[in-house]
Amino acid sequence: MFKLSDEGVAFVKKELGRYEDKKSAIIPSLFRAQVENKGWVSPEVITHLSQLMDIPESAIDEVATFYTMFNKQPVGKFHVQVCCNISCSMNGGREMADYICKTFDIQDGDISKDGRYTVSRVECLGACDKAPMMQVNDDYHEGLTQEKAVEILRGLK
Repeated sequence: MFKLSDEGVAFVKKELGRYEDKKSAIIPSLFRAQVENKGWVSPEVITHLSQLMDIPESAIDEVATFYTMFNKQPVGKFHVQVCCNISCSMNGGREMADYICKTFDIQDGDISKDGRYTVSRVECLGACDKAPMMQVNDDYHEGLTQEKAVEILRGLK
């Protein structure tokens, strides 16, 4: 059963106090819970936040489901999000995603056998002028080649 740390609970309570409507605290609270739950929002996270925030589970689940920045399934230690929107696709983003998957013997959305990587194809990460690019956890890597992307991923600790 998931439960936020004491610091996480304090964070959520502080967020609840910042807004007139407590539903406004859902997004930052989900972010905190996702971090504490090894990178994903499980049904237990939704239940815990619902009880802590006194907001129906359905309202929290709507937010978690709507926004792509919340992972609905477990991810590897390094969540590799490859932009496949128009600019990145025109500059090899889709092929780069394929190359990364082939190199690490992984399918889109799965966790690699060693638990290190999850590769996700995503829409616009906001670096169209530096395409193709990928986001690894919270770090952006722009102007990539297939080889440079794999080199970056192999170098992660």
